[in-house]
Amino acid sequence: MLRGNFLTPSLIRTSPFLTFLSKISLPLMHQSNCHTYRPLLCWHMHSFTKPITDIKQNRFSVDLTTGLCTLAFSKKSTVNESSAPNTGTMSNKSKKKARRESPEGVLRHKLDMCSKRGDVFEALRLYDDARSNGITLSQHHYNVLLYVCSCKCGSESSENGDRENNSNLGLKRGFEIFQQMITDKVDPNEATFTSVARLAVAKEDPEMAFDLVKQIKSFGIPPKLRSYGPALFGFCKLGNTDKAYEVDAHMGESGVVPEEPELSALLKLSVDAKKVDKVYEILHRLRTLVRQVSESTFKIIEDWFDSVDAAEIGVLNWDVSKVREGIVRGGGGWHGQGWLGSGKWRVERTQIDENGVCCSCNERLVCIDIDPRETENFASSLSNLACQREVRSDFNKFQEWLGRHAPFDAVIDGANVGLVNQHNFSFYQLNTVVNRLRQMSPSKRMPLIILHKGRVTGGPAQIPKNKKLLDIWRDAGALYTTPPGSNDDWYWLYAAVNCKSLLVTNDEMRDHLFQLLGTSFFPRWKEKHQIRLSVSRDGLNLLMPPPYSIVIQESENGSWHVPMITGDDLEAPRQWLCAARARKLVEACTIEAEMSEVICSPSQCT
Repeated sequence: MLRGNFLTPSLIRTSPFLTFLSKISLPLMHQSNCHTYRPLLCWHMHSFTKPITDIKQNRFSVDLTTGLCTLAFSKKSTVNESSAPNTGTMSNKSKKKARRESPEGVLRHKLDMCSKRGDVFEALRLYDDARSNGITLSQHHYNVLLYVCSCKCGSESSENGDRENNSNLGLKRGFEIFQQMITDKVDPNEATFTSVARLAVAKEDPEMAFDLVKQIKSFGIPPKLRSYGPALFGFCKLGNTDKAYEVDAHMGESGVVPEEPELSALLKLSVDAKKVDKVYEILHRLRTLVRQVSESTFKIIEDWFDSVDAAEIGVLNWDVSKVREGIVRGGGGWHGQGWLGSGKWRVERTQIDENGVCCSCNERLVCIDIDPRETENFASSLSNLACQREVRSDFNKFQEWLGRHAPFDAVIDGANVGLVNQHNFSFYQLNTVVNRLRQMSPSKRMPLIILHKGRVTGGPAQIPKNKKLLDIWRDAGALYTTPPGSNDDWYWLYAAVNCKSLLVTNDEMRDHLFQLLGTSFFPRWKEKHQIRLSVSRDGLNLLMPPPYSIVIQESENGSWHVPMITGDDLEAPRQWLCAARARKLVEACTIEAEMSEVICSPSQCT
């Protein structure tokens, strides 16, 4: 049984969730005056035989014959009747105002401001006042409080010792607030558990954070990438390779894809632990998922190739045919056969010229192919997304129009091109790009211009010479006007993908709309199809797609080239890391490997 705030050993052994809760030390829990701690969970002396169900059903029922407990959450928090507005006869506007001005609404707004400022002291003062005044706290209230406490626990910078005070206060009160949330039977969600996991890591207990993420998955709450962050980064900080790799594997089983911060932490951990095979694996995961790395990850990779461990790893004689088969199978740019060659690496920060040749080792980088089936699947998913977010009949009408007028060698994001380096929309600039692309086209056909209806009916469009341009483009079947209320991004992107054509825009396509398209195919497609514009004293310059892929590349002879991400300056040279063995040694190893292949070839032995 539960007495005070203690959990019986039998419960702890049989319920992982209780195991997690039992790890919260008593000094971190809240104690009011001299009263005993309130039980965190209710122990019912009844027999239940139902299995654990989804948290959304607000109850965890288990069989008492195995010694498990029942954790019950109310579907809705009890509302303080005195503070709840009577909304029976109010209009929707009045109801919103009443909710906003209620004690709960005012508290919500004030806590949101504390979250924005990172003000843990004010947030906790508001919490204490709310408890004293009998204000009912919702899931949102608790989540904001837990978030502020967890952020202060992980804060890295402050002045005059404030960081340590904030951290201790956030840690102590954070666990107290989580206990009160459970006591009040307020349903936790993924955000709740993530904040508590951050508190656990601040307590230097990533094991608790990992236990928690495993539990929320079993309770039917899908974990997110941020759910795993506290445990993963906590184990990496402690240098615990086995547990960090276990968290990574659990992420994969849950369908959660890591991003650069997670992979960078795993890479640093593997480098420090001299796990050379893991370093190789993670470099390839960075190639697949990230492609171009930040300065911090770039430095980790640079330090690895400069290390003694990197110099000592590698094979002198490798199967040339397997390496070449791997390159063909992967579409080029990598082989996946492990570290090739031996000896110290020559590591340099360098650039790649306009022909794709490394300025350090003179190796030509490759342009990695895109499977046509991937393009077709992408066009189909793009069409489905557009129909969900646009008026379906409008987008279907555009698809029919495109079917009659396609193909096009290039598609122009008209609004973007007409405003590059301009205060007002410039039809002259847009027409200059149209003519330049027409001259470049093998068929000498005019590119497709996508413009919103507002661009062709008002403002500069009323000027006679601009009206004449619009008429010329319409007559040539090269202008499509998107309807009012539509997002023309869907139209020009779909047209470019469907026609397998070039796309002219300076839009970096980073907003939410493009994030829906995923991080696998879309960046590769954009790299091979997007033409950007720059404006200088010499006029407009069209920056064509590079003749090579800007992605981590592993060559046939074992050298590596790693690109760093760049800012928004389109003409700024990109920095690359070139890591190659001594050329004479690599050539000798390659010749020896090829000779070995010839000698051992069955065709040569018959």
